[in-house]
Amino acid sequence: MKTINYSDRRLNNSEHITFLAQNGEEDAFTSLIELNATAYYRIAKGVLSSEEDVKDAIQNTIIIIYNKLYTLQNINLFKTWSIRILINECNKIYNANKKVVNLERVEDISSYTINSDDKIDLYNAISTLSKDLRIPTILFYFDDLSYKEISKITSIPEGTVKSRVFRAKENLYEILKED
Repeated sequence: MKTINYSDRRLNNSEHITFLAQNGEEDAFTSLIELNATAYYRIAKGVLSSEEDVKDAIQNTIIIIYNKLYTLQNINLFKTWSIRILINECNKIYNANKKVVNLERVEDISSYTINSDDKIDLYNAISTLSKDLRIPTILFYFDDLSYKEISKITSIPEGTVKSRVFRAKENLYEILKED
């Protein structure tokens, strides 16, 4: 393990946990994943529709993070780094699923219940957006990331992120206005 000296500045809780995890503390690694679990789920669910695919993407991401955590140079960028890994894993699964047509998957409509909760309506509206609009929207509104952070995570220019979030907001307004 590499030893990093961060005594010259004060670490916040997330950085401290990342530092400990990077130095082999298994409990710290578990805490780090639990700290980001909600964000991981939201992002994966925004890209992938199947619950099994979401779980696979998150599981693959955790394995990669565990194996590559030592390569992270700036511990305060852990969330950005790990979300980028998750998006890459989601994209792999999404692209693999595009080539497969599953005829055995017939949904029983009677198992659904109608819920008037606005969050369900919003989530359903977001799921109708194209993938290009969905990811920045989820990162911006649900994970409170800045345009600059989203730009780093998605590897697209900051101006493109702003325009995608704006277009998504317009599309969501039209979709939700119809209901």
